[in-house]
Amino acid sequence: MKNEREIFLIDSNSLMTPCRFYYAFDLVPAYWKELAKHIDSGQVVILDMVKDEIEKGQDELAEWIKGNNALKIISHVSDETIKKYQDIMQYIGASGFYRDTALHTWAQAYIADPWLIAAAEANGYTIVTEEVPSGGLSRKTPNKSAKIPDVALHFGVKTIGVFEMMRKLNIRIDK
Repeated sequence: MKNEREIFLIDSNSLMTPCRFYYAFDLVPAYWKELAKHIDSGQVVILDMVKDEIEKGQDELAEWIKGNNALKIISHVSDETIKKYQDIMQYIGASGFYRDTALHTWAQAYIADPWLIAAAEANGYTIVTEEVPSGGLSRKTPNKSAKIPDVALHFGVKTIGVFEMMRKLNIRIDK
């Protein structure tokens, strides 16, 4: 299912990193107000597992997430998402690009990464993540960990960083 307008599915690091390192709530509240507008419009959504991960932090970001009543929470247990998840896990295990540790890590119940890709593929979303590609996959030297941008690319899922999302949503911090 493809959307007419681009919808952004946020990885936890795309909220935690800005909050902790460059858009602290007390220093740059305009960023969070602007982001909330796009949450209200439904153009920025979050996976249930990511929401749970953030809320475990019991910090200002967790309170901000809890206080956003308009935030659309995407369930990771839809039939289509589960099917995509199975495809992703099979790819990690069979592609030859990853060591067994990558599959074991991503198979843990609390790891949201494969579910993010699965939900994005199932719904036609763009993933916003601060993860960067590994810089080249090789069967001769398989990676010990899988990265969202690499696996997403294989499945045709678009990934971008926070600043690119800000540009696409026209989020400006000039207030």
